[in-house]
Amino acid sequence: MENRVRPVVELDAVTVRTPERKELIRAIDWRVMPGERWVVLGPNGAGKTTMLSVVGAERHPSEGTATVLGETFGRTDMRELRSRIGRVDPSARMLDWLTPQEAVLTGLRNIIWPRWDDWGPADYRRAQELLDLVGCGGFGDREIKTLSHGERQRIRIARALIADPELLLLDEPATGLDFPAREALLASLDSLSASRPDLPTIMVSHHLEDLPTTVTHAMLLRDGAVLAQGPVDEMLTSELVTACFGFPIDVHAWNGRWTARAAAGWTLDGREAVVETH
Repeated sequence: MENRVRPVVELDAVTVRTPERKELIRAIDWRVMPGERWVVLGPNGAGKTTMLSVVGAERHPSEGTATVLGETFGRTDMRELRSRIGRVDPSARMLDWLTPQEAVLTGLRNIIWPRWDDWGPADYRRAQELLDLVGCGGFGDREIKTLSHGERQRIRIARALIADPELLLLDEPATGLDFPAREALLASLDSLSASRPDLPTIMVSHHLEDLPTTVTHAMLLRDGAVLAQGPVDEMLTSELVTACFGFPIDVHAWNGRWTARAAAGWTLDGREAVVETH
């Protein structure tokens, strides 16, 4: 009997509502396969964070069925499932007096405070390997508080990887980074894809410039619903991105990187963007 490759994420008609019955996402159908690297794009309020909270086993759907890593919500231990998922969040706290290795090792149990007695030489070697992978291997015993925002963000990636997750989620990882820090972050994500080609990743972003070259698929969200999803080269077109953000956008690709800018002929008139027809 032929073995069928199972999706890492299966969402079937997933809807999430607030207690006031407001729909945050609605009727989402989605499949993420092993080794795929997705980006979820959309304007503020499109439902990206809600989508990530469902996929990260932090939230149950109000309607529909969600299955992540083969576990169907409502029939599984959500806490155990979350331990199999790595998440990179710029707002996640790291104690500023820890060394990079110690900060990474707290990811073994997904805790904030260090547990030095639990860590052996092999754990420290693994932490150093991951710091090398994300370009932060030379920081030695420097404290986290002495590092830049971009360096801390790359350390968060290493921390998310230390427990060998089966799925990696990145919640706007380039938020607040300047240009050199963003490029270093994206280079580390490309290095990760080369070293762990089997690891599926899902990134949430507002900006096409923040995407690494290794993204394979894209979902465009608008008003809580899927506008389009599929291979990244087919999704990141001027027409689809314009429809997603409700603003005329020119999209260009070069060597696997993407840029977006307002389409020619548009100006701002007060608070509203208007097309120049002459």
